Amino acid sequence: MAFMDASDLPHLQVLDFPSAPRSLRVALVTETYPPEINGVALTLERLVQGLQVRGHDLQVVRPRQNHLAEAQAQQGLEQVLMRSFPIPKYPQMRFGLPAKSALLRLWSLRRPDLVHIATEGPLGWSALHAANKLKLPVSTDFHTNFHAYSHHYGAGWLQKPIAAYLRKFHNAAHCTLVPTLQLQRELEALGFERLRVVGRGVDTQRFHPAHRSAALRASWGVQPDDCVALFVSRVAAEKNLDLLVQAFRAMQELQPRCKLVVVGDGPQREHLQALCPNALLAGMRTGSDLSAHYASADVFLFPSQTETYGNVVPEAMASGLALLAYEYAAAAELVTHEHNGWLAPFGDAQAFLRGARILAAQAERVQQLRLAARQRAQALDWGQVAQDTETLWMQMLHEHAAGTQKLAKGWLSWG
Repeated sequence: MAFMDASDLPHLQVLDFPSAPRSLRVALVTETYPPEINGVALTLERLVQGLQVRGHDLQVVRPRQNHLAEAQAQQGLEQVLMRSFPIPKYPQMRFGLPAKSALLRLWSLRRPDLVHIATEGPLGWSALHAANKLKLPVSTDFHTNFHAYSHHYGAGWLQKPIAAYLRKFHNAAHCTLVPTLQLQRELEALGFERLRVVGRGVDTQRFHPAHRSAALRASWGVQPDDCVALFVSRVAAEKNLDLLVQAFRAMQELQPRCKLVVVGDGPQREHLQALCPNALLAGMRTGSDLSAHYASADVFLFPSQTETYGNVVPEAMASGLALLAYEYAAAAELVTHEHNGWLAPFGDAQAFLRGARILAAQAERVQQLRLAARQRAQALDWGQVAQDTETLWMQMLHEHAAGTQKLAKGWLSWG
């Protein structure tokens, strides 16, 4: 892919300006985007693709990652690469540095209709201030419970300051998009304003039971009738790894040949391997390889209590897995207990372990849950998510224009 230096915009590189006219020009600002692999990045990619299909012009402003990431950047998408620094413990990911002046110049040269900010880091904060200075409408996404993470890193005292920062950040926007009604209520209780619910979708062809692989299961050392429990996520403290291992051991008590497969990587990888030496840590998987890992398991264990949504939940359901999770976030939205998954009350570890034992003991029930999970996932469509986002933005633009006209009339009357 060719790069173009923006000599009048220091520290920026701009990739591939699309030539076709679009109905809306949207600047999307994010600290993470594919080929990085995480839930936020992949969600944004699918949203961008859905909006492009609907004829909108997207400009993605993100931190410069590495040459490989830039070479793999999505064709036909304008991407503005900003200065960055590595995130501690996650050197493969980077934060954007403050860039208000550069963004003011960029958006003054080619003004977007609106700015959508997906992450709350230094780059997002700069974008918020630049957009407000230019009087551009701004929407934000709430993707990550950073304030809840603090307990898992020995810094529980930071929870209130982080929540206060997030509240100040999002309340400075015209609206904030959240994925579930439950999260909307939780954030409203914390003082967040102008929250709008826009759900998430799942690629039901990429995640499909047809990708089940007997050869892959054999490489795991399991027989056709053995139960495979799968966990797909970042391997980090906030994912409740201790309960994951406890649930697997509870299953093993009833099915000694049960196997735990973990897909993903992170700072707690060695800790998890020491905690459960017979678990298979498959590392990061992508594309058809990831699809096969999902579909080749039987039960999906997801004990995390820090999700805003949890994209892996609909991915597991679309892949035809029996899900065991806490009743919140995506699981609360998508799962009917004992019909298309098994839910434990939020924070009730003993109920979670009871669910693991039930799924290990009742193969027929697992099969019923798997079929119903796939059926539920088929109703989730990224095209609908893009349409809902478009509708919300159009409403936001209308309200912003009406407010601007009202202000202008007030000035004329005063003069």
